[in-house]
Amino acid sequence: MNTSTTPQAPDAEVPAAPQSARSLLKQLQQEYAPFRDCLPLSIGIDKQIVAAIPEINRKLMRAALGIHTSSQRYLRAMEKATVRYNLDGTTGAEVTDTHRKHAKEVLQERFKKEVDRRKAEREAAAAEEAAKRRQEKLEALTAKFSRK
Repeated sequence: MNTSTTPQAPDAEVPAAPQSARSLLKQLQQEYAPFRDCLPLSIGIDKQIVAAIPEINRKLMRAALGIHTSSQRYLRAMEKATVRYNLDGTTGAEVTDTHRKHAKEVLQERFKKEVDRRKAEREAAAAEEAAKRRQEKLEALTAKFSRK
């Protein structure tokens, strides 16, 4: 009985199943224009993805969609968008004012958090510098008065 198999090049036709949400997102960006171009996705895009890729790990897909739709680039696109796009790149439903407003609010909140974080870093650095100067002054005074 001959059971020889013809060796295939790795990833010849079937790409390896993504092991992380980020790698799945990268695959979706390579294959589908709405992901690559960061266009507003149709409501129910997950069903379109499952129809196109039935073997997809749904948990990874949800995580990848979460990463994509919460990205700053996507939210900026949503903020100004009027229409959503299907997986094949065709236009879908309109983007509602509620969704545009939500994207704007999320971006504003992120910006505020970033400003607050930077301010806290500056304050911490200034406090550290003040403590360092105070310590240097104490050491100088100690050295001055301990020479007797």
